[in-house]
Formats: sequence, C-alpha cells, structure tokens
Amino acid sequence: MNSASYQFFSPAKINLFLHVIGRRPDGYHNLQTVFQFLDYGDQITITPTENGKLSLLTKFEGVAEQDNLIIKAAKALQTAADCSLGAEISIEKKLPMGGGLGGGSSNAATVLVALNQLWQLDYSKQELADIGLALGADVPIFVHGYAAFAEGVGEQLTPVAPPEYWYLVTKPKVSISTVSVFTSVDLPRNTPHISASEWSMANTHNDCQTMVTKHYPEVANLYAWLIEYAPSRMTGTGACIFSYFETEQAAREVEKLLPPGIESFVAKGLNHSPLVDQMVQLSSTDSP
Repeated sequence: MNSASYQFFSPAKINLFLHVIGRRPDGYHNLQTVFQFLDYGDQITITPTENGKLSLLTKFEGVAEQDNLIIKAAKALQTAADCSLGAEISIEKKLPMGGGLGGGSSNAATVLVALNQLWQLDYSKQELADIGLALGADVPIFVHGYAAFAEGVGEQLTPVAPPEYWYLVTKPKVSISTVSVFTSVDLPRNTPHISASEWSMANTHNDCQTMVTKHYPEVANLYAWLIEYAPSRMTGTGACIFSYFETEQAAREVEKLLPPGIESFVAKGLNHSPLVDQMVQLSSTDSP
C-alpha cells in the first residue's frame, strides 16, 4: 500500500433556515432546512496503514479518542466493509464546537469519503451517507456534497441553488448542545410544512433561534447587534450567527466593528463542496 499522507478539506455548513415541523415517535424531530457550504473549514490529514489500527493523532480536551466522530466514522466504515486496513488521522481544527456549523459531522463525512477511496472500497455516496446517518443527521449532506433542501431528520435531500453570498459568521463566548435545544420545552415544534420550491429567506426562519435567544443572552445580544448592519440569522442550533452580504468587502467592514470577545470569520457560500472536486482529482491523479 502507498503509505503517503493525504490532506482533505472539511467544510463548514450553514442552515439558511431551520423549521421544526413536529416530533417523531422515535424522539427525533421532523425538520425542513436548506444546507449550504462555506469555503472555510478544517483540514484533515490521513495516512492509510496496513495494520488495521485507527489512530487520531490530534487530541481534544475532554473527548476520548473512541468518542470522536472522526474515529467513529472510520470504525463504522471499516466494520461495514470488513476492511483490514487502518489509518492515522490528524486534524487542523478551525470550526468551533457547539457553533451550529456542522464541524463534527463534516469531519465524519470527510473521513468516510476519503477512506472509501484510500482503502479502495468503492462504496457509493448513498451507501456512505447511510453509514454516516447513524453518526449524525448532518453527515449525509457533507457526503453528497451539494446544497440541498433537506427534510426528515435532515437526510431527505433535494438539490437547490441558493445565492452564494458572502457571509460574516460570528460566535459569542458560549457553546450550545444540540441535545439541549431539541429537548427544550421552549422549542417551537409546529411550523407548517413548505415545499422545496416555496422556500426563501423572506418566508422562513430558524425555530431553534427562538429557544436559544431566550436562554442564551450572549446569542440574543449579538443577534440584536448584527441585525442593525445586515440580514442575520442563527445557523443550526447555534451559537453561530451568519450575516449575509453581496461583497466580501462589505462583510469585512462589519467584521471590523464587532464588539470585543466575538469570534468571527468571513467566507463565501458554496453550493458545491470543494471535497467533491478534491476526490475527483485524487482518483484521477494520485490514487493509492
């Protein structure tokens, strides 16, 4: 086996809106949302090995290696394929935890897609997405790699092409557990169903934002500040808020004015994940 190391981009996502349609019998929620990627994310380095061992070389405080989604994804694929190969994996982490940017799900999906090729398993994207869904509801969108109107728990995807705005993404000093949002009695759960052809920024919202701004003043205060400068909305279950602009310069001008203590970055919205192009290039030029 070629034991070279390979680098893969693990992009962020934003939810342009997020409606909670109702609670399911299994305890999950039926949702409607639109996912879009950002040209900002983590870098994952993978070295395939022949010893069958899966190692995460980057340590995360408070998270055991076996509990990290990166290792969970690799193990799930290895088990599904009854594969005897292994991998050493490291990550340059930029995406915040508890931000609603899908960092963990993106990492898991990137590992699934990359190892499928590095281990030469030939699983289809749908097969990888099915494996990924057991790890998290947002994993399939990163596997498929296209902007989509999503339903169910987020796995029923219809391709869409929203405007690729420039986004200022901001995060106050708070992390929010997805579980805490979806178990809250203050979460709206009865937003009417819409079709993929009906949605727009004007006729949608984020139901989770209603709950989060009630319980997290840091998010509420930041949102109130941002909305004075540009259309803004919380992504996912928070705590990150995106504000959208026609130009990069406009986004950066507002970024300069942010209150102290706010994490931020400016990124371009993408309807096509860079990871897809990266995998095509790898298969054509440098397959192991």
